[in-house]
Amino acid sequence: MTGEQKPLLRVVRGNPSDAELAALTAVVAAASAAKAPEKPKPRTSWWGDHAALLRKPHHPGEGAWRASGLPQG
Repeated sequence: MTGEQKPLLRVVRGNPSDAELAALTAVVAAASAAKAPEKPKPRTSWWGDHAALLRKPHHPGEGAWRASGLPQG
């Protein structure tokens, strides 16, 4: 081991057997290899939503003309 390299694991107390050290090393390696949970994609802007360009059906009724100009979602 060189002077700059630090050990990955260090036994502070007790005398673990080779099998116990191997098991501990396997657990630590598996925990470090586990993927972090994926973050949900941020919602895109309404300005870039191409689905908004499609015509939506109009429903007749009271206030329908006013609602036709509001964003549909």
